[in-house]
Amino acid sequence: MTLIQRSIGQAGGWLPFDRFMALALYAPNLGYYSRSDRQFGSRPQTGSDFTTAPEISPLFGQTLAVQVAQALQATGSHEMWEFGAGTGALALQLLQALPELGVKPSRYTIVELSATLRARQQQTLAAYGEQVRWVNELPEAMQGVVLGNEVLDAMPVKLLARVQGVWHERGVAVHDGKLARADMPTDLRPPSTIDGPHDYETEIHPQAEAFIATVAQRLLESEKGGAAFFIDYGFPEAEYYHPQRHMGTLICHQAHQAGGDPLADVGRKDITAHVNFTGLAVAAQEAGLNLLGYTSQARFLMNCGLLSKIELLEQHLKGQNLLLINEHEMGELFKVMGFCTGAPFDAAGFVAGDRSHRL
Repeated sequence: MTLIQRSIGQAGGWLPFDRFMALALYAPNLGYYSRSDRQFGSRPQTGSDFTTAPEISPLFGQTLAVQVAQALQATGSHEMWEFGAGTGALALQLLQALPELGVKPSRYTIVELSATLRARQQQTLAAYGEQVRWVNELPEAMQGVVLGNEVLDAMPVKLLARVQGVWHERGVAVHDGKLARADMPTDLRPPSTIDGPHDYETEIHPQAEAFIATVAQRLLESEKGGAAFFIDYGFPEAEYYHPQRHMGTLICHQAHQAGGDPLADVGRKDITAHVNFTGLAVAAQEAGLNLLGYTSQARFLMNCGLLSKIELLEQHLKGQNLLLINEHEMGELFKVMGFCTGAPFDAAGFVAGDRSHRL
C-alpha cells in the first residue's frame, strides 16, 4: 500500500488504473505474483486463490500436446516458449506427452517475471535439466511454438467510464489516507460504439495488444518463424462491448471467491479482466501473423481428442476432467486463438467449430 500511495504522490495525486494494476500484481516482493504465498490450487484449503486448467487435470496438457506437436512439425521447429508458466504444471504435461507423439523439443523456454513462481517451476521441471531454461525478456528473434495459458487476462488494463454521457479514464487516488477511485476526463474510447445514453464501465487492452504485436515481430524476425496459441477467458469485440455489459469485466479472485473491489487487500488477491479477442486478432494480423483459428476451449480440446482420453479414465475421475469442457464451467467462457507465420495450416484444434467469423 505504501508503495502505491507513494507512486500516486509522485504522479501528482492520480494513477491510471493500468499503472495501479501493474504495481498491485507485479511490484517486486510486494505484488500479488511476487509474494511467496500460493496462488494456484484446486481448493481454498490449499491456501490458493484460483485454479487453472493444468491444475485441474493433466489431460489438459496431454491434449494440448496434439496441437503443439502438429505446429512444431508444420513450422519445422524444435523450440517452445511459454509465457507465465504458473506452477510449471502445463510445461511438465507437455514435456511428458510430446515424445509419445514423436516430437521432442530441443528447448523449452519459460518467460517468467515472478522469482517465486520461477522457483516453483524449476522444482517441478528439475528432471528436464538444460532442456528447460528461463528468461526475463524476449530475444530480438524467436522461433517455434509459443503458448500463453491465462496470461493475457493478467495484463494491466485501462478502465473507461461513461458518466452522464462524458467519457473518463478511471484511476486511483488517495482520500483520507485510503485508496479511492478517481476519474479524469479522457479522449480514450472503447473500440466499438456503445449504444444508449446509460452510464457504462469497460476496459481497453493496449498492453495485451502490444504484447501480441511484439511476439509477432520476434517470430517474424527469425528464419523459421513459428506459431502461437493463447488460451484465456474473454469475448469477441461485439460481445465485449455489448450495451448490456455496462459494468465491464474486471474481477478479483481471493480464496476461490470472486470479488469486485481491486482497491481492497491490494497485493493479496488477483486482479483480472476478460480478453477482447478481436483486438488481439487485429494486433497480430497488423503485425504480420496469419490467423489459424478461434474457438471455445471445449471445441478445441475435443478436436484434439480429449473425449477419447476421458473415456479411458475410471468413472470417479471423469467428472473432474469434464470441467475442462462443460459449458457452464471452463468450456465456453475460455477461448483459444492461434496464429502462425507464413501460410496457415489446418490446425487440429480448429478443424470443427472455428469461430473466426465472429471476431
